Amino acid sequence: MRLLVVSNRLPIVITQEQGELKFQESAGGLVSGLSAYLDSLKGSSFAKSDYVWVGWPGVTVENKLQEQVKSKVLSQFRAYPVFLTERAMEKFYYGFCNKTIWPLFHYFPTYAIYQNDFYLHYKCVNQIFCEAVIDVMQPDDVVWIHDYHLMLLPKLLRDKKPQISIGFFLHVPFPSFELFRLLPMTWRSEILQGLLGADLIGFHTYDYTQYFLRCVLRILGYEHNMGNILLPDRLVKVDTLPMGIDFQKFQAEAATSGSQKDESWKALENFKIVLSIDRLDYTKGILKRLQGYELFLEKNPQWQKKVVLVVVVVPSRVAVEHYQQIKKQIDELVGKINGRFGTIGWTPILYQYKFIPFQPLVSLYAASDVALITPLRDGMNLIAKEYIASRTKKTGVLILSEMAGAAKELAEAVVINPNNIEEIAGALKTSLEMPEKEQIRRNRIMQDRLKSYDVVRWANDFLSQLLSIKAEQKRLRSKLLLAPAKERLLRDFSQARQRLIFLDYDGTLVPFADDPQMVQPSDELLTILRNLAQHPGNEVVLISGRDRSTMQRWFGSINAGLVAEHGVWTQEKNQDWQLIKPLNNNWKPTIMPLLATYADRLPRAFVEEKEFSVVWHYRRADPELASTRAKELVDDLVNFTANIDIQILQGSKVVEVRCGGVNKGNAAARFLAENNFGFILAVGDDWTDEDLFKILPDTAYSIRVGIMQSYARFNLRSYVDVVELLRELAAE
Repeated sequence: MRLLVVSNRLPIVITQEQGELKFQESAGGLVSGLSAYLDSLKGSSFAKSDYVWVGWPGVTVENKLQEQVKSKVLSQFRAYPVFLTERAMEKFYYGFCNKTIWPLFHYFPTYAIYQNDFYLHYKCVNQIFCEAVIDVMQPDDVVWIHDYHLMLLPKLLRDKKPQISIGFFLHVPFPSFELFRLLPMTWRSEILQGLLGADLIGFHTYDYTQYFLRCVLRILGYEHNMGNILLPDRLVKVDTLPMGIDFQKFQAEAATSGSQKDESWKALENFKIVLSIDRLDYTKGILKRLQGYELFLEKNPQWQKKVVLVVVVVPSRVAVEHYQQIKKQIDELVGKINGRFGTIGWTPILYQYKFIPFQPLVSLYAASDVALITPLRDGMNLIAKEYIASRTKKTGVLILSEMAGAAKELAEAVVINPNNIEEIAGALKTSLEMPEKEQIRRNRIMQDRLKSYDVVRWANDFLSQLLSIKAEQKRLRSKLLLAPAKERLLRDFSQARQRLIFLDYDGTLVPFADDPQMVQPSDELLTILRNLAQHPGNEVVLISGRDRSTMQRWFGSINAGLVAEHGVWTQEKNQDWQLIKPLNNNWKPTIMPLLATYADRLPRAFVEEKEFSVVWHYRRADPELASTRAKELVDDLVNFTANIDIQILQGSKVVEVRCGGVNKGNAAARFLAENNFGFILAVGDDWTDEDLFKILPDTAYSIRVGIMQSYARFNLRSYVDVVELLRELAAE
């Protein structure tokens, strides 16, 4: 087993100097975190320390050099480069990723640009990544895809390699439905379908997980059970897994930095140091942070000449207009604050616009009394965790935005709203004046948490869950009617003299539709059923929840047995309709007003009345509200009908109320008793068919449509497979 890590960028950077290619390792939260995990694989049982990292090398490589680059990075860095043109990167990365998805997912919808050309290039680049992964893939590889650049990739890979293990992790926030729906309809649907190509989808916080599940329900109509989404072909797990850091690495480096005093900090040894470090981005709240510091100095003159704010801004996306604008505003505000409060001996803000390597960075963490981390929206924010990990003496205070994913784990920090400069100013005063004993108490708790759930534990948890969900899929898939079992079914059918075939209708022979009357049987389906029913050795029974007049109108001419209303009415070949037992429907006038009330409360829901049952349909309604209303209706019906002999059933987007003691199993028993059948087949798609499956002999071929738990012996993926099976049986 081998691990394929797939991300937009490789953990190396390729540069060109005087026409020669240079290779060096790159830095970054994802790169450093995953690199720590991949290093931990050496000697472990999982993946046997074998992995390949697939991604863009950071530069456009000429065609004639691509094979050379591919060979070198694969052998030296265990990396496989994806080559992209400058135009593709311009439209894909600087376009759709950074001008559409990034602002929208970070709650800056007014910055988002919805340009079709950007999205077309996004699709194209995801397809290029798909081809690259398939090129390097080996049997039994596990593919772990990262972040918003590649949200279409899981489905693209799934379409090519249906059985592959695919995990996806989103490192940025997933927005609420109200924001996500701002994407054009086709885009948002394709992105969700793309993500559902994975077997396991991970998010940093519970909120992001719930937002995603809600979007899947509202846009695609798939419900979930404890984060498990049952698709027509497989099970998908969606879970919350907050990413950790390499805690021991930061602790060890901080201990070294602490014992070897950095000369650069001597000039600040008489000041309290507040650290602000972030990538240049409008989502980081740097301007609000500076304004909060300015207000703090204004309200607390006693702290003037005693505190210094060290602001480090790491260059990022300098070609994007919004980033150029925010850089200019930061420069101006820093100058304004220093000009307003500064003296010859004291500069309130020390400002650096550059990248800081690991060792000086940890030294900066270790030297700072307070870390001011206040993004306006952040998927996780590992800087907050790195600062806490670097506090070897457990002193220091973390001020953290409640909008950062890390705030869910680091609750002992001073948590503030980053949009409110009064809260930032107040938090600075609280932090600078916090007793050392309280600092140690808080940091000890946070350090224990970060140490326990570090990046290695996070990655192991993710991959363990991925393997677990694949095992569950395999268990469910083991019941699929694949070639060997299908051949045996056809052989047993051919050899039997008397055969009995039970067939459900909706969801089994035809797909579901918003309007139940819109799914009349096609001429092709009627021909197949007629050919089966006309064979002298075959007894075909259509057993459905439809009313008997509809069943008679659609199937009365094909010489088959009919069962209506889930078993209330039965009609054997050439016979009249018969009630399964004496029934009355005097309860209907009591129930109908309640169903009508719920139909009024849910737009596009409606009530269908049959002779001995009534059905509340909500397939066309808003799926989220419908799910809530359906639960409320069932609760009301249970309480309302406690002393009435009726049944309440929840089917596929319906709630049905019918007479008690009636089900498909009882109806089917009448047909089973008539002959000694050498072959029995029953096919259905929902839990009303389980009553039928339960009464069949062990030798019967029972089939549930959809990949799910069932009393049936086998599963088929969809009605298409059922029709194909019947076509083959009719040809025997």
